[in-house]
Amino acid sequence: MPSPRRYAVNLSILFTEVPFLERPQAAADAGFDAVESWWPWPTATPSQEEVDAFVQAIESAGVQLVGLNFFAGDMPGGDRGLFAWPEREEELRANIPVVVEIGRRLGCRAFNGLYGNRVVGVDAETADAQATTMLGEAAAAVAEIDGTVLIEPVSGTPAYPLKTAAEAVAVIDRVRAETGAENLGFLCDLYHLAANGDDVEAAVQTYGGRAAHVQIADNPGRGEPGTGDLDLDRYLDELAQQGYSGYVALEYKTTSTTTEGLDAWLPRAERSAGADSARSHA
Repeated sequence: MPSPRRYAVNLSILFTEVPFLERPQAAADAGFDAVESWWPWPTATPSQEEVDAFVQAIESAGVQLVGLNFFAGDMPGGDRGLFAWPEREEELRANIPVVVEIGRRLGCRAFNGLYGNRVVGVDAETADAQATTMLGEAAAAVAEIDGTVLIEPVSGTPAYPLKTAAEAVAVIDRVRAETGAENLGFLCDLYHLAANGDDVEAAVQTYGGRAAHVQIADNPGRGEPGTGDLDLDRYLDELAQQGYSGYVALEYKTTSTTTEGLDAWLPRAERSAGADSARSHA
């Protein structure tokens, strides 16, 4: 029998019924003890007061932050990361130490480095060279707190070049080879893989052992498990057999309210399995 799954709530896409800084407590009230977040601010360098407020919200709720994105640009406007965007390298460089500070203060060790869309006027070779350099710099920075930079295939954005598990893992291997950084890992988002038409079963079987973080939503629709036709239980069991024992992060768009959606598929008693071991690891 596989070990009980450890679930984490993505605060940027769930519990949106309440203001952002109230969501850690909402997650705790719903029975979770772990959360993750996209970059919480519209700028790469929020004020110290803003950072402190975020840290306090997490700490006051008694939840563990298990994943955080680097600044990814204007996400609502379609940006998906700055790593492969040469004109914004200094903006990203200014963001990295803020990420490290938050990770250090909250015990977070997984940091999603969204690769970045192809930019008009920048050839792919130049963009990829830029991404290699910046991912290496980010990996070196988070290594100071035993952190890992995650590389993720993303759907819904044609200009984003990483669509499959193989493409994400190829970036990890390239950055390792060219920069010497070892602390990069595959973010296995089962929804994005399915939505992009990747062979999810083959991807999990081939690259499941490389997974450093896992996110889920059903497909089609990106709703709760059970609202689509993606066999999430089977894929999660296969990932566990491949050795993955980390969190399964809920990064879906609820089809009703967050609480009602959760109640439809995830019993409250299963929402914080393994919490004590997670805290001791962090």
